[in-house]
Amino acid sequence: GLEVLTMAADLSDAAQAQALAARVEKEVGPVDFLLNSAGAARRFAPDELSADAFHQGMDAKYFSTIHLLEPVVRAMAARGRGAVVNVIGQGGRVGSPMHIPGGSANAALMLATVAYARAFAAKGIRVNGINPGLTRTGRVEEGLAVSARASGRSRDEVLADELARIPMGRM
Repeated sequence: GLEVLTMAADLSDAAQAQALAARVEKEVGPVDFLLNSAGAARRFAPDELSADAFHQGMDAKYFSTIHLLEPVVRAMAARGRGAVVNVIGQGGRVGSPMHIPGGSANAALMLATVAYARAFAAKGIRVNGINPGLTRTGRVEEGLAVSARASGRSRDEVLADELARIPMGRM
């Protein structure tokens, strides 16, 4: 059967992320593939925004991804092979008033993903990003609640608007 090994670290802390990457290399072996789906930025209505909200978004989403990506890509480059897929929310493609800090972090991750792909391609490393569509999760429910609160509409009305933007009409 498949063996699962769990290692915990706060990836918003660069030192912990670097220590995790080193521990995996030492205890498991070289990382050939990294699926980087770290962190989740909270949603804030425009009147709830503050510097702390932007720091939360960048720390939770951008830095938690970059802190692990950096040491792993460097080790891959030293070996001349490897692949990375960064999972990046669509909030970085289209600005939403309810997700300004998180969307900003996602946009920065899209740029960093392309830049890393270009920087490390000649060393045999593929770096790609995917932007999954709306998925029914606790985060979506949180976003619906924030949008409902900010607009004075019901959660169901906000959900209907979101679903209307999806070609298949469903998450």
